Amino acid sequence: MSRRHVITTGCVLTITALTLTAAPAVATSPTVNTSVVLSARQPPPGMIEALQRDLGLTREQAQTRLLNEARLRPVEAKLRRRLGDRFGGSWFTGITAQGLVVATTSSADIPQIRAAGARGEVVDRSMAELDATVEEVDAALSTHPNGRVRYVDVKANKVVILSDAPSATRSLIEAAGVDPVAVRVVPSDEQPRPLSDLQGGTPYYIGSTSRCSVGFSVLRGAQNGFVSAGHCGKVGAATVGFNRVAQGVFQASNFPESDFGWVAVNDDWTPKPLVDNGTGGTVTVAGSKEAIEGASVCRSGSTTGWHCGTIQQRNVSVTYPQGTVSEVTRTNVCAEPGDSGGSFIAIDQAQGVTSGGSGDCTSGGVTYFQPIGEILTTYGLSLVTTAGNPPPLSTGTCTGYEQTITGTLSNGQSVYQPNNRHYRSTVAGVHAGCLDADDGVDLDLYLQKWNGRGWDTVATADSPSPDEKISYTGTPGHYRYRVPSSNGSSPYTLGYKAP
Repeated sequence: MSRRHVITTGCVLTITALTLTAAPAVATSPTVNTSVVLSARQPPPGMIEALQRDLGLTREQAQTRLLNEARLRPVEAKLRRRLGDRFGGSWFTGITAQGLVVATTSSADIPQIRAAGARGEVVDRSMAELDATVEEVDAALSTHPNGRVRYVDVKANKVVILSDAPSATRSLIEAAGVDPVAVRVVPSDEQPRPLSDLQGGTPYYIGSTSRCSVGFSVLRGAQNGFVSAGHCGKVGAATVGFNRVAQGVFQASNFPESDFGWVAVNDDWTPKPLVDNGTGGTVTVAGSKEAIEGASVCRSGSTTGWHCGTIQQRNVSVTYPQGTVSEVTRTNVCAEPGDSGGSFIAIDQAQGVTSGGSGDCTSGGVTYFQPIGEILTTYGLSLVTTAGNPPPLSTGTCTGYEQTITGTLSNGQSVYQPNNRHYRSTVAGVHAGCLDADDGVDLDLYLQKWNGRGWDTVATADSPSPDEKISYTGTPGHYRYRVPSSNGSSPYTLGYKAP
């Protein structure tokens, strides 16, 4: 599993279940007529108005922004796959997201980046190197009262630390041996805190006084449920719905080491692929594709309703009064206590559940969300979407593994798992991986370990068959799986266990 998070003091945002009703607008060219495309596939009700209010855009600018994001998203995904270990991050530019920048550690990649329709930028450090630096910084500041927020700034190609005592923070980082060139300490008085007080964004209650918000409807096998923030309830805590009728029980909860959990609901509650848009309508959930930095994103919560903004940074470490939470996403969307657990969504793609933040929806603020992919992977859950209820994740020969991931590969394509990231093992032991694909194709499996500057392949399973297994005894460190298709296209299931 990827490294997890601890949260210190403050308030927790409660969240209700959100409903999405629209698919992303699609454009084939920057000059496509905005009104024509949007009339074919409207954005979620209330999103254009929220972007106008929260980002200070005109209606036409908000529409154009969503079109550009939809047009450039597949370009970024293709380049990210092609660059692999050389990928240095990506981000939108301009108030209407009219430009896409993709960074690489090799100048030889610039021509293919330009040919794909993006602007290339050569950087010194890859995303994998920056992610590893964040973990070094987190370790150095684990008991330090300053430097409460740490994140990768892809535009600066550095790890940024927000601190109310910059000199003390710099001294600690230097003493820990972290590369000072890769880190920038920025003065800040930001004091993040959790925001606490089965349609996404709607309220639910734990006990007589605590309220949170529903994130997204999920399934685990035949069991219905929803995901929310971990600080909202402990395992075994009973919940009641917005109508004060018995609803469910927390099956798992991680906090403050991380901030997510899931609730199994009774037969009186039917999971819907919907998020409340705060205006009496809903937004449909079609999937969970991760949005690019700079992309528009909206949040639904039971205290402040529907608010929008943009994704600022990913892989952020936040120290709340209760502890430190890692690998959350930072946004300029406002939130307040009671919004915790609520839905973050980009058009119709689930992004995550609200964790905490600073500020409010009167003066503005910063809010962090826990990405949805890790929640689903950790608990073996399936997101309920407009495509219908998916089959259980653990299928075929890869059953009984702690983590299970599904996907589809085309001939010649490859992907890194989990979720184009890595997981951290803090003890020595056996790493077990299992890959299951359709008969007649050849998918392979590689286990890689970070050596401080790059990824070493430490175990290989590359037989001509569609099914592969790996067992590797390793030391503590950062690991990931690479799954390539040597021949043919197929859906696949990857199951894995870490020590």
